[in-house]
Amino acid sequence: MAWLKRIAIGVVGLGGVFGLMQLVPYGRTHRNPPILGEPMWDSPRTRELAVRACFNCHSNETKWPAYSEVAPISWVVYKDVQDARDTVNFSEWTRPQSTLVQESGPSVVRKDMPPAKYRMAHPEAQLTEAETIELARGLNATLGTRNKI
Repeated sequence: MAWLKRIAIGVVGLGGVFGLMQLVPYGRTHRNPPILGEPMWDSPRTRELAVRACFNCHSNETKWPAYSEVAPISWVVYKDVQDARDTVNFSEWTRPQSTLVQESGPSVVRKDMPPAKYRMAHPEAQLTEAETIELARGLNATLGTRNKI
């Protein structure tokens, strides 16, 4: 019976910590900044694939899922989106982009983008092999990179 009491105290303690985490405001500011301009897409299809696989993090058109309201997941989601927007932001094409923008096509082919944890939570971002190649080539054409795909 003593072990049952310890388990109950542990569960209550974890619940308390989880409740306190909800009081931390970081990660819940889900306002999307205005769209300032997009790149000149090489084709509507490239944009369509980019919207499906990239825009949720790499644009100001993020669709914030319900789980992004619950700490500590909200902290991770918010930081991932901010980091992604700082690297490449298809909605703020008028501002300088990171030099990593040149790696957009190759990172899609390597399956670095979208990351596995994102693809698991967002099945719509799963691209077929043909779509992956199409997106990578389209990104290279749109961004003027000379990467071979």
